[in-house]
Amino acid sequence: MDLWGSASLRTGGEEIAQGLVLMGCRPQWDHATGRVTGIEVLPPAAIGRPRIDVTWRISGLFRDMFPTQIALLDTAVAAVAARDEADEDNPLAATARKDKRRPARIFGSAPGTFGSGIEEKLASGDWSDRAALGTIYLDTASFAYGGAEGEGEMAADAFAARMADADLLIHTGDDAGRDILEGSADVAFIGGFSAALAALGKSADLVVLDTTDPEKPRARSLVEAVTRTVRARAINPRFIAGQMRHGPRGASEFAETVDRLVGFAETTAAIPPALIEAVHEAYLGDAAVRAFLLDQNPAAARAIAQRFTDARRRGLWHPLRNSIDSDLAELIAEARALEEAA
Repeated sequence: MDLWGSASLRTGGEEIAQGLVLMGCRPQWDHATGRVTGIEVLPPAAIGRPRIDVTWRISGLFRDMFPTQIALLDTAVAAVAARDEADEDNPLAATARKDKRRPARIFGSAPGTFGSGIEEKLASGDWSDRAALGTIYLDTASFAYGGAEGEGEMAADAFAARMADADLLIHTGDDAGRDILEGSADVAFIGGFSAALAALGKSADLVVLDTTDPEKPRARSLVEAVTRTVRARAINPRFIAGQMRHGPRGASEFAETVDRLVGFAETTAAIPPALIEAVHEAYLGDAAVRAFLLDQNPAAARAIAQRFTDARRRGLWHPLRNSIDSDLAELIAEARALEEAA
């Protein structure tokens, strides 16, 4: 589970609660103060299913803002790992008995550092393959948190082992004011996870949990979540017309959408080429939108064309038109000339 500081502030710790429920735990409350004072481990009969062995990948902001919550989660891990239960009912305890040591289940970047580790590579395009990105993600998140001291300790092998054994990633989106194609962090964390599994020769489901309506949470696959955003927002004529009224800023919104879409395709290899084709047709295949981009924000036009070129170069998009490569090259050259003349 991805666990972010900003999201935890907005939700009051919903993601923490989700992880505890999956483990078969619940918080103990001091009702006089409204504070959580400890963890209760529910018996198997009360859960009605096997416990889930949960690993948290915490952000740098969560690490710095919520040391108490990290200690709480680590307490739950230790308590569940110490229970004398059947292996099939408690895989965490089974692992602890096998390894004969305290299990680490909370991982993040080194103290004082932030991000998934692959943001700079994605922004520059200076990477060779998904496995290279995945190795960086694994190295960055190789610090274990919790334990007696609570400080991050290098645990590269432990994090790689947890990744190799993962069945799925749960990445929660709680902010109704933005979607999965806005901002770089979603691509970096979801894509980093997927690329890391590729580096390990593994695969897992990528689940985007939509909690923008807390009463009706909806779990979607990454492909479903991205497709929903592309169809409902990115290529929606009303959205396009609205952004065009915002001039240069609207053009930059188009560029951000294309960058995130191609970023997901690059890091997860799970984005259908038809989605890339649909966005290309809406932004560059439409003469009016293409002219708007060149007129209002040549830099955005060049960035969009470059990202589509990246998708072509990496074999992620196979348009039917033979002229697409030359068309993109001409647009990049035209946009660059306009930038230099400005």
